[in-house]
Amino acid sequence: MVHNGELKEFLRSRRARLRPEEFGIADTAGGRRVPGLRREELARLAGVSVDYYVRLEQGRSLNPSAAVLDAIARALRLDDAERAHLFDLARPPAVPRRPPRRPQRVSTATYQLLETLDQAVSPALVLGRRMDVLASNHTARALIADFNALPARRRNYARFVFLDDAARDLHPDWASVAADTVAALRLDAGRHADDPELSALVGELSVHSAEFRRWWADHEVLARTSGTKLYRHPLVGELTLTYQALKPPEDPDQTVFVYTAPPGTPAHTALRLLAQWSTEAGEPDPARARLSG
Repeated sequence: MVHNGELKEFLRSRRARLRPEEFGIADTAGGRRVPGLRREELARLAGVSVDYYVRLEQGRSLNPSAAVLDAIARALRLDDAERAHLFDLARPPAVPRRPPRRPQRVSTATYQLLETLDQAVSPALVLGRRMDVLASNHTARALIADFNALPARRRNYARFVFLDDAARDLHPDWASVAADTVAALRLDAGRHADDPELSALVGELSVHSAEFRRWWADHEVLARTSGTKLYRHPLVGELTLTYQALKPPEDPDQTVFVYTAPPGTPAHTALRLLAQWSTEAGEPDPARARLSG
């Protein structure tokens, strides 16, 4: 994944989704060959020269200032995640470093948090770079998947969503979940374009999933912070949970996803039943699986 190429495709995709009439631009030429705004129209809205914007979108070697990127982001009407992605893609290529990076480790405090959330029957898991599943609590493994049972290098949430048939059964709105997963992975790709394991993961998913290939080509990005998610579990049926994304202070590339349901609700009762069933079934305790690399 080369930044110049990614920047080129991202800018094109964002420009293509804009409707000229929203900017008071009349189509006096009697038709447009491409969707969205033309390059010269976008350059005018951003307050930069047409030649400069064309060179930027063509992926030529430029080092745009933060002010220029801000102006382009406003003209493209980017949200916060898209703006951050634009800045990531526009960074100069990183100086090659010695691979591999150190494996990510989950802190003792985060493991304690996962166990505490187990007591509240709240599923929780820790995702790292590339959406690797670094840790999960007992309730999350009972609800989503037993990631601990997989080889360390196979514990990846995007791989689960696209390559495990159980994910399609678990998520009644699988297409929405899968598209959001691609968008979150795309955001990670902008931050870590020099990660060979990420490139390998994208290649693997592209080979095995036509849906992944289609959504990856859309260049959508998403920073997941909070929301709701619907599950259809084979034992307890459908339940809607609220989730929040928390950032451990020791590693900005880790995210703790916590899922909750108000006490007394059918979803909370279902979680209690699920946790009780998995305990009686003898699932190993607790969430002490660390990635070995």
